[in-house]
Amino acid sequence: MRPTVPIALGGAGGRVMDAPEAFGIVYDPIETLGYVAARTSRITLGTSVLDALFQAQSSSRAGLRRSTGSAMVGSSWRRPGLDGAGIRAAGVSMKRRGAGFEEHILAMRDVWSPDPVSFEGRFYRIPEADIGPKPVRPGGPRLMSGAGSTAAAERAGRLGVGLTLVIFDWDTIRETIETFRTAAGAAGHDPDTLPIMLQVNGNVTAEPLDERGPLLGSPEQVAADLDQARELGVEHVYWNSDDDPLGQLPLLQQLRHG
Repeated sequence: MRPTVPIALGGAGGRVMDAPEAFGIVYDPIETLGYVAARTSRITLGTSVLDALFQAQSSSRAGLRRSTGSAMVGSSWRRPGLDGAGIRAAGVSMKRRGAGFEEHILAMRDVWSPDPVSFEGRFYRIPEADIGPKPVRPGGPRLMSGAGSTAAAERAGRLGVGLTLVIFDWDTIRETIETFRTAAGAAGHDPDTLPIMLQVNGNVTAEPLDERGPLLGSPEQVAADLDQARELGVEHVYWNSDDDPLGQLPLLQQLRHG
């Protein structure tokens, strides 16, 4: 039997799906970004949601800094969204997901700051040291936190990072964004400066759809939905295409110039 994985980024009890066959071969995102970043000076690169606590168990953080030394200026981070077995395999306790994620972000921000760097926390300790190379973008990559629960949205707002959400329906997105902005304002951040991104699991189609989810369907249908997303303050939308990603490019190009 295939394992199930949460599709609503974080949040126990969220929607689940059977893991796609493509999950059987997955390239490390930081290594891949480093490879691509060395070959472009014009394209802004980033990832979907990375499991921050899993990344802390490897040398990927160093790879991230190397990638950001080129053209890669955006990365997304969140607490683990896999099942308990996956978390235990990485040596991370289920009980420390939220607090560990929050401290991870604080530690990474210190690492990206001017030398000498030091950090003393509950989970991470960095003795005073020079750590490099530093990211090209001042302050490091723009951080986006995935959220599939109220607590995760509040945490992202409190940290003053951006928010990335998988969209299933407009009402949930609207409520989550409101929670995020309220928490950001309460923590002293300007909510209007924090970016919001939507991930759409599906395709733009050449022909209109009679039944469809948000931001799915023909370019004309999606364009109308983009107006609604813009009203919510969404800055960026990306489509997680389930087949023929290159075939999506002409349709997305229509959206860009529509």
